[in-house]
Amino acid sequence: MATTTTTEPKNLSVPPFAEQDKLGPLGQRTSVLDNEAELRRALVAEFLSASNAARAAASAAGKDDKTPNAAVHDYRKALRRARAVLSLVSCSLPKSERRAVRRALQEARRALSIARDHAVAPETLSQLALGEVERETANAIIANATESLPPLSEIKQLLAEGAARAAAQVEALEAALPATIEWDSVIKGVRGIYDEARRARRAGKKNKRAFHTWRRRSKELTYQLELLAGYAGANVAELHHEIEGVTDAQGPAVDVIMVRDFVRTFAQGIAPEAFDGLMLAVDAQLDDLMRDARSAGKDAYRPAPRKFARRLAKAVRKDLAPAVEDLVTD
Repeated sequence: MATTTTTEPKNLSVPPFAEQDKLGPLGQRTSVLDNEAELRRALVAEFLSASNAARAAASAAGKDDKTPNAAVHDYRKALRRARAVLSLVSCSLPKSERRAVRRALQEARRALSIARDHAVAPETLSQLALGEVERETANAIIANATESLPPLSEIKQLLAEGAARAAAQVEALEAALPATIEWDSVIKGVRGIYDEARRARRAGKKNKRAFHTWRRRSKELTYQLELLAGYAGANVAELHHEIEGVTDAQGPAVDVIMVRDFVRTFAQGIAPEAFDGLMLAVDAQLDDLMRDARSAGKDAYRPAPRKFARRLAKAVRKDLAPAVEDLVTD
């Protein structure tokens, strides 16, 4: 079973890639994606890199006496990247190990959700277009939240513990994976995340939780495509940019969804009429943002998962084809 302890992981034999090694020697760009042993090595290294980024964020927060909003953001982003890599290798892992590592990453990330909300929600709420009465209510809620802000020492401790827990999953992943990883299984991992995102987009027309899920899966998909583009080239990068554009459109709506939860959490002492008035104003703007984001993602998420997976596989082949032609010419 994958460990969820906070002990330091053992040193793993996953040396960093030189830039040219990511795609193999010049003129042989298929060495990673077409070599099952090297593909495994590359993906474990990517998972290790994400874990190290989380640790670096926690370390930076430990040296700063100010509220570590940037560190919390970088830490949570790193863990999302780690989960994206995990999804790429999920078809190669036993179900129990896959679930255990995913749960450890999820719990490490959620531990900083409150700190994230305090960093994002007040600023978003202060920027919403509100009437005078609604603005007074919003200011009262922000004041309530300020009194509930977790102590700096607690945030730093959660960052350190979460980073250590995430680091322990590197060893768990290394031990659970087979000696090789098939390229087709990686494609299945991308297809699975795309499928989850696509279904969440449909459900997110009215369901705010589903909309937020669409955003999370879309972010993971962008990380996966960005990673693969680094081993392939411009055609995969183009696919990455398409999905990344959708996540940009989703961001404002997700921030306001966070504001709704923030308002509900810190509405103590607020008159019911004032609370209802603020929620109506927030929801009116949120409906517009959600509609705009779903419209922006319509084309990107129109293809069925199988068709999207075929497009990705074709993009990889096209990116690697020039190197093959050069070899034939030489």
